[in-house]
Amino acid sequence: MPPAEHAERTEPTEPTEPTEPTATDHGSEAAATGSTPLTVLALDIGGTKITAARVRIAPNRSRAEVLEETTVPTPAREGARAVLEAALHAASHVTGDTSGSGSRTGGASRAGEADDRVCAVGISTAGVVDIARGEITHATSSLPGWPGTRVAAAFTERFALPARALNDVHAHGLGEALFGTGRDASSLLLVAVGTGIGGAQVVDGTPVVGVRGAAGHVGHVTVPEAASVPCTCGRVGHLEGLASGPGILDLARRLGAGAAQCADGPALAAAARAADGPARDAYRLAGLATGRVIGSLLNVLDAETVALAGGVVGASEVWDDALRQGVAREAMDVVAATPVVRARAGSRAALLGAAAWAIS
Repeated sequence: MPPAEHAERTEPTEPTEPTEPTATDHGSEAAATGSTPLTVLALDIGGTKITAARVRIAPNRSRAEVLEETTVPTPAREGARAVLEAALHAASHVTGDTSGSGSRTGGASRAGEADDRVCAVGISTAGVVDIARGEITHATSSLPGWPGTRVAAAFTERFALPARALNDVHAHGLGEALFGTGRDASSLLLVAVGTGIGGAQVVDGTPVVGVRGAAGHVGHVTVPEAASVPCTCGRVGHLEGLASGPGILDLARRLGAGAAQCADGPALAAAARAADGPARDAYRLAGLATGRVIGSLLNVLDAETVALAGGVVGASEVWDDALRQGVAREAMDVVAATPVVRARAGSRAALLGAAAWAIS
């Protein structure tokens, strides 16, 4: 999953949605804090689908709930302009606003009650994002022509609202930090293993995006097990080439797995669960390599907790065990006890992260 350019974000396996408070919960919180929950427009723009949602969120970002959402296919082959228009149209659908005013039927709220009027826009998007300009600087071939797109400006122009954009894995990490595994932690490292391998570090509720917006490319760290293995970025020896979903399939083929076992990820996972052999060996090696990278990153980042997301996570107990062994092999004693657990914010993590980013 990229935080950026080379990987695709995938949703967590066995997601558990964050606790979504009722209107009564929001009212109680408002009464206690003297603040009124806000309504923001959140989008998640990926290579295959676009989701737009109205999200009610506490000003201190302690609670959030999706009020309404819609998902449409991403017209990636039609180019960046078509993708942007599809996202704007989806946003108009959930706001009930075709005028571009950003308003929604209903008046201002009474004191302590949530205001249904959208006040800001947060956008989670594939690609490397210049967060200051809200512009895409780099993207994979899954979104042709996406680099150079001024995403935030397009939403501000259409809805007359402040808009902020963030890379989708960074948004996923922020959602997980605020509403999932990292809820009670000061810092979180999200590692997403699916079509690609990406990551995000969140410290005190703020994603660490880097000077160029490219921080978190966990899949593009060199690891011994991937020596001589081509990577999607054009280099050799990176983790993603070996241990992403497609990388594990290729590894299994090199180890002698048959065509039926390598038909797709679920078939390979089933073969790994059934018996010893190339499929199980592939998951073991991929898990070990991923764990070694995580252990090494803990030595550098000293995160309070690590959250694992993506389609590969939970696919094989062999992978799980090997990952723990890899972490133990590389992590120094001082960080060796860092919890490494499955992400819990669910399939809406990036949407919730985008909503939080909009009011940050």
